[in-house]
Formats: sequence, structure tokens, C-alpha cells
Amino acid sequence: MEEFGAGQFQLVLLRRMADHRPELVEEALRTLGASRAELREANRRWQARLHGRHSPGGERRYRAVLGPPESTIVRRIGDLSCEALLWPVPLWPDLRFEVLCAPGGGAVWNEWLIRAPGAPSPVLESPDDLVPWSCTVDEVARAFRPATPLEGSAPTRWRLAFGDPAAGTRRIAHFTWGLLQYVEEA
Repeated sequence: MEEFGAGQFQLVLLRRMADHRPELVEEALRTLGASRAELREANRRWQARLHGRHSPGGERRYRAVLGPPESTIVRRIGDLSCEALLWPVPLWPDLRFEVLCAPGGGAVWNEWLIRAPGAPSPVLESPDDLVPWSCTVDEVARAFRPATPLEGSAPTRWRLAFGDPAAGTRRIAHFTWGLLQYVEEA
């Protein structure tokens, strides 16, 4: 069996997205030349890495799978400084997989897809512009202020509640690995 690498990691991302967007995942699998069995096997191997006693932890886990990051940025979030490590994701060339961690190789605080630095952001003017897989948590939060973060149903899932002034309703955007999956009325 080939070593676990960036190609298999993309399948791990797709595995969680398949719960909400199976049609988009099927299309992505065709693009990658991968099968559903390969997707399940990649996820099984990733879970073994996450829970294995001898597997590297923190950012070292991602470096072992994805190689050196494309870039490392020091970021301030409130009073905290953290490192943002970014890797390209060939399936989504305008996005990067971001791992936020404590400085100096510390614990991972967050891991998700973000817009690549310099890549154009989508135009988000109304909820009709929220097309699955077109935007990230941060982009929706900025476009539909004030947005309220809500607890997700799993560690790789996020939700944002926001107002829809045109309809006079609230909506909830659902994300997996930071990428929009669907929007529903609250």
C-alpha cells in the first residue's frame, strides 16, 4: 500500500463532506480518479493516525502527511499569537488547508480550508450567492455581519447563524472542514 500523503488527505476531507454533499464528492472522486473504497480506506488510515500511540501529534502530523507547509504566518487572535501553516489542496486550487497551532510546534487549535492568499474571494451579497463548496466560514462571516458562530455536530463541522434582511429571516450556514455545504432557514 502506498504511503499516506496529500492525495489521501484530500480523500479524508471528502469523506466528511460526503455526509452533506454526496453528489459533489462523487464528482470530486472522478476528478481524482479515486473510488469510494479508496475514500473509506484513506479515512480509516487517517483515523488510525489520529488515535495511534506512536503517531506524531500536533502540527507534526500534518507535516508528515503533507510535507513542509507552503507558508507559515504568525497570526494574532485577540491576545494570543499562533502560527498558521498553509498547504495547497489540488482539488481546490483557490483554497489552502490551514492548521492554527501554538507557536513552536505546539498543539493544534484549528484545522480547516481557507481562501488562498491572493486568490479572489467570491462575491457574497445575498444568501442566494451561498453555493455549496464556493466559500469558507470566514468569507460568510464577513459578508453577512453580524454572524453568530454555533456549535457544529462534529469537530470538523462549523455553523454560522446570520440574518437575511431581504426575507426577514435568520439562516444557518453549515460547513465541513471550513467549506460551505448548505444553508437552511433557522
